[in-house]
Amino acid sequence: MINKKALSSAVATLLSLSLLASCSESKGPETTPETTTEATTEAVPTTPTPDIEGYKLLWSDEFDGTELNLDNWTREVREVGWTNNELQEYRDSEENVFVKDGNLVLKAIKTEKDGKPYYTSGKVNSQNKRDFQYGKVVVKAKVPEGQGLWPAIWMMPQDEQHYGQWPKCGEIDIMEVLGNDTMMSYSTIHYGEPHAEQQGTLSSVRGSYSSDYHLYSVEWEPGEMRFYTDYVPVLTVNDWFTAVEGEDDKPYPAPFDQPFFVQMNLAVGGNWPGNPDETTNFDNAEFLIDYVRVYQKDEYDTNVTKPTVTYREALADGNFIYNGDFAEAENLNDEENWFFLLFNEGEGAAEIKDGEIIITSTNDGTEEYSVQLVQPDLPVLKGHSYKVTFEARADEPRDMVTAVTAPNAGWIRYLEDTKLDLTKEWQTYTYEFTSDKKDDNYGRLEFNMGNHGYTATIHIRNVRYEEIK
Repeated sequence: MINKKALSSAVATLLSLSLLASCSESKGPETTPETTTEATTEAVPTTPTPDIEGYKLLWSDEFDGTELNLDNWTREVREVGWTNNELQEYRDSEENVFVKDGNLVLKAIKTEKDGKPYYTSGKVNSQNKRDFQYGKVVVKAKVPEGQGLWPAIWMMPQDEQHYGQWPKCGEIDIMEVLGNDTMMSYSTIHYGEPHAEQQGTLSSVRGSYSSDYHLYSVEWEPGEMRFYTDYVPVLTVNDWFTAVEGEDDKPYPAPFDQPFFVQMNLAVGGNWPGNPDETTNFDNAEFLIDYVRVYQKDEYDTNVTKPTVTYREALADGNFIYNGDFAEAENLNDEENWFFLLFNEGEGAAEIKDGEIIITSTNDGTEEYSVQLVQPDLPVLKGHSYKVTFEARADEPRDMVTAVTAPNAGWIRYLEDTKLDLTKEWQTYTYEFTSDKKDDNYGRLEFNMGNHGYTATIHIRNVRYEEIK
């Protein structure tokens, strides 16, 4: 949640329900009848906390009482604009943070101040009360729907100065959902410096995340973190780092080798979700948390080594783009080679045919990346120079934006966003750049076709990404 920019081009991993049985927990997703805060505030029957094989319960909160357990939680107080240009004031108020009907409720409230909309909301943290190092966190929750609402379950280090301020200290985001698209959940880690991140996403396979309760979890170990939503794997990471920029990396597995704490909040507005609008219903702006459970193994092997980085090999002709000649009519929805992606109201389709890829659009969406073709996992080495070449045309004159980006390094641009004008005739486009950033094996070539008022069909062929010797 800290200094977050929109991870706009994250790949939505659409997994079938058959994957549920293959995850680390054998039981299926729990379901709970939908509750509402209109009901009584009387305590509900105590919920037994189940055992998990291989773990012992470290602590939990089932929210079965009538008051927030202050042995576990602190209501955090923050002013408007504390981070991410968010609009809410986090208050120590039972209007914004309360326990009711077996849930912790974080409620966003819209009022008026000085003639303008004013928002308050709730945030709780367990810092200096339930800090722990390594373990499994399981949270069952139901998020609100609405433009500008931003619920999150995340973790920060108990001593943020141990490795330095964010992002050097590290951040573990178990779950974030944007209220304008509650079919998609995000799990992310942040680290650095320079700021780097790795993110996984999951499109829900059993109703939106706002229509029912869902399970969000992370298994945090010395050399690996595994994130799940409804028992489906969302993200596995093991190759993080931290450093003061310009200095050597701290010994691995820093910064995730120190005590962290759990926190939860409902933000309003900000850089990523955008601000509320006339469609946002604050009567229903409630983030409901059924329980938080933290487990731990009896012991962890802390003698871990950072995995060796493997870089993509160039083809025999020096091209790092696989299927750059579009000879193979590959699946454009999987995680191999080319991906075709739609976001933020973008509508369209892509097809590989006769040695080219053809992108048709019916709605160009609200962002340049709303209609997007990408090839990830390209090597970008510090001090090395690269050349991007491709041919393109359109059925009618229009533009397109290309770039080489760093999805795991703060979305910096190795090749800056470059607008090119397409005509009905094939043209060859060539761009060069030299990287002055840390080595990156996750560079990504992007073709962005959204939000410029065009829907004319685009044709692309003979794409190359090669090192200039």
